[in-house]
Amino acid sequence: MGEREDLFDNRLIFGDNLLALKALEAEFAGRVKCVFIDPPYNTGSAFTHYDDGVEHSIWLSLMRVRLEIIRRLLSGDGSLWITIDDNECHYLKVLCDEVFGRTNFVSNVIWQKKFSPQNDAKWISNSHDHVLCYAVDKNSWFPNALPRSAEMDERYKNPDNDPRGPGRRLTLPARSIGIVISGGSSHLLERRFFLPRAAVGVGQRKIWFFGNLHGKALQRSMLNQQEQQLTHAL
Repeated sequence: MGEREDLFDNRLIFGDNLLALKALEAEFAGRVKCVFIDPPYNTGSAFTHYDDGVEHSIWLSLMRVRLEIIRRLLSGDGSLWITIDDNECHYLKVLCDEVFGRTNFVSNVIWQKKFSPQNDAKWISNSHDHVLCYAVDKNSWFPNALPRSAEMDERYKNPDNDPRGPGRRLTLPARSIGIVISGGSSHLLERRFFLPRAAVGVGQRKIWFFGNLHGKALQRSMLNQQEQQLTHAL
């Protein structure tokens, strides 16, 4: 087959990752939207192409050099994703806080790598690793929303023919604020529910109380007000 033009200008680089990052920096500094890295977990294992058991401070020094280059490669709305396990995760987060700024930490996404317990585990059977996510500027970076599924929409019902369409009842969080209901009388709930002022409207079937005003409070969430779903971290 003849050579095909690569519409996406992809590049596959063989060699030392540090040298590759330095070479990319000269051309792509400030232009990369997303970086994913899977560094050695520093667990003490030895592999064919790299040593996964260096001294802890050396591992952190090696990571810092690479993180600083990646930070320069990323655009203002770019993000970095790093897979790591418990062995170095929390130290790596502190290092990333220094390089990217603590305020630009987005999330620690839990990746379930095993679905059954290890009966030969010495202490606790570990079933997950971590994916640390950082943004160059968290105020400029937003994840793409996932489309809503039919299964999600099926949770919304309309048994009382509400003109606003299907909805579902959600328990209101127990915090603190007084509320005003129909008739203008003010009530302070013993369980102290937090109700955004715009959401208060018993007469509009926005809030239900079970038993009396001091019972469980529910709020109707309408299907036509729902947006696409965001990815969630366990």
